[in-house]
Amino acid sequence: MILHGRGISRGIGKGPLLIGPDPISFLSGVDPETGIIVEPGHPLEGKDITGTVLAFEYGKGSTVGSYILYALSRNGHAPAAIVNQEAETIIAVGAIMGKIPMIDRIGTPLTSLPAGKEALVDGSTGTLTIT
Repeated sequence: MILHGRGISRGIGKGPLLIGPDPISFLSGVDPETGIIVEPGHPLEGKDITGTVLAFEYGKGSTVGSYILYALSRNGHAPAAIVNQEAETIIAVGAIMGKIPMIDRIGTPLTSLPAGKEALVDGSTGTLTIT
């Protein structure tokens, strides 16, 4: 299955699809040292985003979230790629700074994607390929 969207951050990332049905705050919601989602009550609380194709609606919270994404990348705990329903500035800037491929607007609800399946994001062409 190949879905076409809008490229936000260039590059190619591959990994298992991790679907988050709620927005994510990277500031105080994700531990930059481990890649674990620590936001209390979040549906992905306790999950490790390291090396995943992280699909979630959009980001929320402080602009410091951009730097958390950058720190995740520097610490080797960033997602392999990000797919948003609608990208917003905080996540887009963090993905670009951290060299994390990112796309949005794929034309289907993210929760309908097959969680756990291997996925490849090409941020240059805006495509998501699920095998």
